[in-house]
Amino acid sequence: MPVRVLDFDESLVRQRELIKRFTPVVTDLHAFAPHCRHWMDKGTACKLKAVLGPGIKNQITFLGSGDFHHITSLLLEQFSEPVTLVAFDHHPDWDIMPPRYCCGSWVTQALKLPNLKKAVLLGIASKDISTFGIQTGNLAALRNNRVEIYPYKHAPTKVILRKVPDNVAIDLKRGIFVTKITWRELAGCSLVDFFSQLMPRIPTKNIYITVDKDCLSAESALTNWEEGCFKLDELLLLLKMFKDKFSLIGADITGEYSPLGTIHGKLKSILTRLDHPHDFSASTHTQEEIDSINERTNLKILEVLA
Repeated sequence: MPVRVLDFDESLVRQRELIKRFTPVVTDLHAFAPHCRHWMDKGTACKLKAVLGPGIKNQITFLGSGDFHHITSLLLEQFSEPVTLVAFDHHPDWDIMPPRYCCGSWVTQALKLPNLKKAVLLGIASKDISTFGIQTGNLAALRNNRVEIYPYKHAPTKVILRKVPDNVAIDLKRGIFVTKITWRELAGCSLVDFFSQLMPRIPTKNIYITVDKDCLSAESALTNWEEGCFKLDELLLLLKMFKDKFSLIGADITGEYSPLGTIHGKLKSILTRLDHPHDFSASTHTQEEIDSINERTNLKILEVLA
């Protein structure tokens, strides 16, 4: 499977061993970066889709920082065949609040595609599925198991005044005003057994995999966001099992580190900076350390997927 780099932030072009070994096609998108980082409007999305082209798919695409993870929804629009999305991420990215094309809501946007039959979200450990954060989550997508969420580790969550559908991935205790969700965690379980139980519920032969490296512990990924819980060998094992048992029609990788830099619009600039965590995993490391750790992980992921 060919490799390409959508170069919004120069985070990949510094990874010289990756460039040397996999010779990706690099598309310069620096002009889009101030408009695309964190979220983008519909006009920017249309212009970017024209650059990406409908026929350029079936590739492994690097997106740079997780601030650009919503580009995944545009890549998924290039496919017409039935497909299941498999997402490894520290965050669920399933918010129902605007904007539409946002790194925190792109899964909700992707679920509007009629050929996207299911989404499996793995490794979540953020506050986005806590009692406060989940109130704006796409709970309706849990119906009929169209979305299954498996946190790496997370305390039970209370949902207030919202209906939570039955779902194979969660245990529910319903009250009059509050529903308690107990999550089925990946921590401490046999990933081989977990995969064997999940596999029959994947309704398509085709899968699309997206990896946001903020799902990994800091020893394997240094990003703009919080540190995740997955160990690299756990991620690689799951990637290999998915690739061996299904037809991988495309993939993308995010979770590099890049400074926020110029952001288009004063309001967007303020909100973007407020939304980013103060203690992001790359904050205490040099650029050389960041590039070295992220490149090493990228190479291992590519050895499995490509």
